[in-house]
Amino acid sequence: MGAESSSADSSSKNNETEVILNIYDLTPVNNYVAWFGFGIFHSGIEVYGMEYGFGAHEYPISGVFEVEPKSCPGFIYRCSVPLGRIDMPPSEFAQFIETVASEYHGDTYHLISKNCNHFTDDMSIRLTGKNIPGWVNRLAKLGAFCNCLLPESLQETTVKQMPEYHSCAGVPAFLVLLAFLVLLYCYQFVKVNYHKAMFYFIFVYC
Repeated sequence: MGAESSSADSSSKNNETEVILNIYDLTPVNNYVAWFGFGIFHSGIEVYGMEYGFGAHEYPISGVFEVEPKSCPGFIYRCSVPLGRIDMPPSEFAQFIETVASEYHGDTYHLISKNCNHFTDDMSIRLTGKNIPGWVNRLAKLGAFCNCLLPESLQETTVKQMPEYHSCAGVPAFLVLLAFLVLLYCYQFVKVNYHKAMFYFIFVYC
């Protein structure tokens, strides 16, 4: 009886693995705005020694891809955030990621409403019941809040980019501009007290 119990405990531990969020910079602008809780980031979910991300392409097939942890091509690794541990056999996880991948086609990628950080947040919720840190995708949420100010093309189309090739030079100019405006806004917030209410609203909303 004791041997069976010990064997079951050992099997359970073998099926347990950590879920990690790996975060990357898309642009050097992050070095200036990250202190204020903003930035343009890519993220991937690491499970069982592989990292899973979501990228855009022109075809109605999955845009989910896997790479070695902390080494997604074209991005600059910033940090990792442990999200929790799961008790799921590798075979079951393989089926899980296949199911999730079928819901994220490359031609449905959208910078504001369905980007790589939306994917990792969805993965995290399904696996651990927790959201990823809010600052990782805050700029996209702010963009959604200011949707009426965005170019119409960004509201209707996706980023035409193969997931295997990520380039910092491919960051849309409007995102860099938005990050700069956020930095300027934060600077004014430090100097002018009446900005405090709006700044608080943005952080609560995002």
